[in-house]
Amino acid sequence: MTAPEWIDHDEITRRVSHDRARRLLGQALTDGFDPTGEPPRTAADAAHGHLLFMPSTVGAATGVKLLSVSPDNPARGFPRIQGWYILMDSDTLTPTVLLDGTALTTIRTPAVSMLGVEYLCPEQVDQVLFIGSGPQTVAHAEALLALRRPARAVLSARNAERAAATAARITELGIPCEVVEAADLPSAARASQLIICATSTAEPVLESDWVADGTCIVAIGSHEPDRRELTGELMSRSLVVVEDVDTALREAGDVVRAIDEGNLDRASLRTLREVVLGEITAPVDRPTVVKTVGMGWQDLVIAAGAADPR
Repeated sequence: MTAPEWIDHDEITRRVSHDRARRLLGQALTDGFDPTGEPPRTAADAAHGHLLFMPSTVGAATGVKLLSVSPDNPARGFPRIQGWYILMDSDTLTPTVLLDGTALTTIRTPAVSMLGVEYLCPEQVDQVLFIGSGPQTVAHAEALLALRRPARAVLSARNAERAAATAARITELGIPCEVVEAADLPSAARASQLIICATSTAEPVLESDWVADGTCIVAIGSHEPDRRELTGELMSRSLVVVEDVDTALREAGDVVRAIDEGNLDRASLRTLREVVLGEITAPVDRPTVVKTVGMGWQDLVIAAGAADPR
């Protein structure tokens, strides 16, 4: 058997830009793929952490992402999360390509967010608010530039040093960005047409009365049912768009906790597929929330695009 081709981090990012990744995902949905029934992300305990498995089949492509999560790794000089992607021949399930799974995650997450932004965010974005100072904040800023050109950005984060460094990187991308103190976050949110939450918090960082009608909110920080970035009150007055309803009910704490509190109803949830197919449009009389947790089909579509960079 021929050894699978290896595609590393740098080559993946060279072959699949943020813009191309978003278009690949949108094309999959336009071509008829429906994430309903997608195999769930599964976890298994390991000696010093746990493993995550994300299998999928989309059209002629089949693959699986394997992630390892080891909380003690940073102290040892290794990443907390490491990942690999195995792309297979769909007929024989023979591995054909191995890819850096961490790179796929870095690209996939903002691509899904921007698919929502493309259809649901106001065309005119005078100000974008970023909450969080991690790598995904910068990745989202970079991906956003393919769709909107905000006049300015503001950033709020708990760590002042990291916040300043992240704001500087966003400014270098071409969006003038300044850090706002926690006390100024409500007014910064009210003045923003787009809000991107990318935090590791377990409790909400965004309140309902901080957000104006017509604002688009992207929330990507939590993918566990007991963690959330948005209050139930904010979810209750918003159009809530998820990747897949069953996935959101398993993994999206913003959704799960709002439903448990009686602030949200499962029947009101809409999907990105409906948005891309033109069945849902953004309201102007309430906010829109795009809540994502990441799904296996998204990694697969981008991995297939990296393997065939035409």
